[in-house]
Amino acid sequence: MKSKIWLSSPHMGGTEEQFVKEAFDTNWIAPLGPNVNGFEKDLELFLGNESHVAALSSGTAGLHLGLVLLGVKSGDEVLCQSMTFSATANPITYVGATPVFVDSEKDTWNMSPVLLEEAIIDRIEKGKKPKAIIPVHLYGMPAKMGAINTIAKYYKIPVLEDAAEALGSSIDGRKCGTFGDISILSFNGNKIITTSGGGALVSKNADVVKDARFLATQARDEAPHYQHSQIGYNYRMSNLCAGVGRGQMEVLADRIAKRREIFTKYNDHLTGKKGISFLEEPYGYFSNRWLTTILIDPAEAGFTREDLRLAFDKENIESRPLWKPMHLQPVFKDYPFYGDGTADMLFQNGLCLPSGSNLSGDDLARVFAVIDEVLAR
Repeated sequence: MKSKIWLSSPHMGGTEEQFVKEAFDTNWIAPLGPNVNGFEKDLELFLGNESHVAALSSGTAGLHLGLVLLGVKSGDEVLCQSMTFSATANPITYVGATPVFVDSEKDTWNMSPVLLEEAIIDRIEKGKKPKAIIPVHLYGMPAKMGAINTIAKYYKIPVLEDAAEALGSSIDGRKCGTFGDISILSFNGNKIITTSGGGALVSKNADVVKDARFLATQARDEAPHYQHSQIGYNYRMSNLCAGVGRGQMEVLADRIAKRREIFTKYNDHLTGKKGISFLEEPYGYFSNRWLTTILIDPAEAGFTREDLRLAFDKENIESRPLWKPMHLQPVFKDYPFYGDGTADMLFQNGLCLPSGSNLSGDDLARVFAVIDEVLAR
């Protein structure tokens, strides 16, 4: 069998082992420690915009803590982008709140500001003003945060920004992960950099991040004994994982450049091919191109997204449909949804292509050969 080509696999830079070895040598194996502090500082420096960072066990943990810190409680409603991974929506249920899903727009595939405002107006008319808004930057492409934040400010609803896929992306030079009242990042194994598993909570407000760290370490009060005045969580990043993250931060710029180079190669190879289109950057937008994605119009291309995916699978190449929207998921199908069919269309016709920064020239040649074979049918 041919070797596996993954969609997006971890890519080490070389110094990760040094940071991890230092943790072993100094016996900082338990959660927290110098690597956690250093990783947080590295992220704060990279993000800029007066950001404060709490390193956590996952991006999902960040979303959960974000909702808790924003005061979202049982019976509340939270507006959530429908086209996303379930980890965006699941934490809403953790706090007993109800997700209200909002469709995408076609420029970035992210939350539609028009439908967002329609949803807010309708929920207020129904006596349920939402307590938070969760937009997502899909595949590294920034959402329309200017419009979303303007709407959020007008209706006085805080924004919890899901930048799990967008470390290094920006709008007019401002980094994703700094647009929300609270923002989150992910360092899962398939992300542009990884800590094996891990995430972070980001805010300009130092007190919010201080509270996040407190809640993430079981909300232990200052006392010589174990005392707890509120419910806490075991959500802090380990010193070992943070060591991997510190090494990964040293190569982040290279990883972004490589992912963008891969996008360009796909774009060049498929330019002019009928029925195939790419997600382009709006003016002022910079995408880390975490994953290169395409849309296939079956009527023009003569084949479907699924035809191409199965052809890849036959050659042991991983590809994946775009996220199945939350309003189509069995677990969320009965929740409110405000849409116009955009996310449904994207899911039916969209495909994520192998995009890892460690793809070789031979790997890409194999991918192109499958695409060319399907195009020639």
